Amino acid sequence: MSYDDGWPDQTLEDRSVMVHKTVRRATLDELKKLGELRFPIVTDPWCVRYNDFLTQHPDASYFRAEIPGNVEIIYCRDSGKGVWFLPEKGMGILQAEGVEIMAEAVAKL
Repeated sequence: MSYDDGWPDQTLEDRSVMVHKTVRRATLDELKKLGELRFPIVTDPWCVRYNDFLTQHPDASYFRAEIPGNVEIIYCRDSGKGVWFLPEKGMGILQAEGVEIMAEAVAKL
């Protein structure tokens, strides 16, 4: 499942509005703690993928946003990449439209 597919009762425009309202800078320590909270089993494949995403750019600028449905989005401005996750349900790579929305929101901070 990609960020751009299948979110219940929301259009891309609705998600964009919520991203712009909730986006904020996030520290690497904050995101690591979030990962520990969301993925408590270190051998869980989602935990591994999440931590790999963070360790690829340890000195990067990260941003976090939330949209309805408990979707959390982490965006790395330096790499132009992001991930989304639904706590206890799944995680994926932020697709092109999602990256564009996050980049626009971050540029307005």
